[in-house]
Amino acid sequence: MSTEFEVAAVRSRFPIFQKKIYLNSCSQGALSDAVESALQEHIRLWHRQGSPWDGWVDQYEAARTAFACFIGAAPEEVAVVTSASAGINSVASALDFGKRRKVVMGEFEFPTMGQIWLAQQRRGAEIQFVAAENNTISPAAYCHAIDDHTLIVPLTQLCFSNGFRSDISSIVKAAHERGALVMLDGYQDCGTRALDVKALDVDFYVTGALKYLLCPSGIAFLYVRPELISSLSPTVTGWFAQENPFAFDVKRFDPARTARRFETGSPPLPHVYAVPAALQLLGRIGFDKIAAHIGGLARALMEGARELKIRTKTPQASVGPLVVLQMKDAEAMVKKLAERNIVASNRMDGLRVSFHLYNTMADISSVLNVLQDNRGLAVSD
Repeated sequence: MSTEFEVAAVRSRFPIFQKKIYLNSCSQGALSDAVESALQEHIRLWHRQGSPWDGWVDQYEAARTAFACFIGAAPEEVAVVTSASAGINSVASALDFGKRRKVVMGEFEFPTMGQIWLAQQRRGAEIQFVAAENNTISPAAYCHAIDDHTLIVPLTQLCFSNGFRSDISSIVKAAHERGALVMLDGYQDCGTRALDVKALDVDFYVTGALKYLLCPSGIAFLYVRPELISSLSPTVTGWFAQENPFAFDVKRFDPARTARRFETGSPPLPHVYAVPAALQLLGRIGFDKIAAHIGGLARALMEGARELKIRTKTPQASVGPLVVLQMKDAEAMVKKLAERNIVASNRMDGLRVSFHLYNTMADISSVLNVLQDNRGLAVSD
């Protein structure tokens, strides 16, 4: 686990900590000086050159390469998209619901995942949700639902509403044994630990950059297993999805041979400037150290909640980054925290506290003090 001195040095690069205790990376990562500088560089070039598209396209490719390197993929296996929703929609539009119609997903998915696949019902998709029990969904529940008619299994890596972490390997194995594809949504975890999509053996991996990747909203990434790329032709498309975007041939549809075929229009500028800067900052600390640090913070908060007899929705074996405590009035508790300059969030009956490399044990002590003073708003365990 990182020492307090190391965390303090990192923390100084995030100006929000001068005035706030920031524990809401599950909604939006804090802004670092490195990312701010990268965004300003885009603006400086815009001022200086007006329309430096050659440089902008180079930076767009730099963002793709930086992200691909982070996840253990090749750049040609990664699409740069404007949101996770855009990436999911692109894949959904490319699939054929003829011989295989079933889409099997747990009820812990972020709403956009359910909504996009439910929208495919008019194209023949049949959606089956796997029910949760005691704030978890077992691999066995997925195995029971996946059959020879299953086309794809969308799977959240970490549930946005309770911090539950899916058993990825077991579910991927079960899906592949039945010939089904797996799409992993890593949005609530990406940037908190090392990641290898090849080792995970997923067919698609989608995530946005605004949370633990510490970037602005408006940029996301989609990994596609290379063997699948040429066999899928999205109907959600655009000029940057073509083999040569700058051919400007209105009469020709010529999808890129790479994962760029899953993109649509112009790259999300200036956001492509932010990604390499953020990944460099995180990489210099080291993802194993970041993961260990976050795990220690998560355990400390859950232990503190147990001592206060506050019910935790997140499984006790959690390694973070998201810990969710059950509240009678979660919105009111968020406001109580805000009164002491602590930024957190809520979903349904859960108070969400999320950790990243810049958080400290002192942050947890501050949260526990507010919880103790307002125990009437929490559900007792």
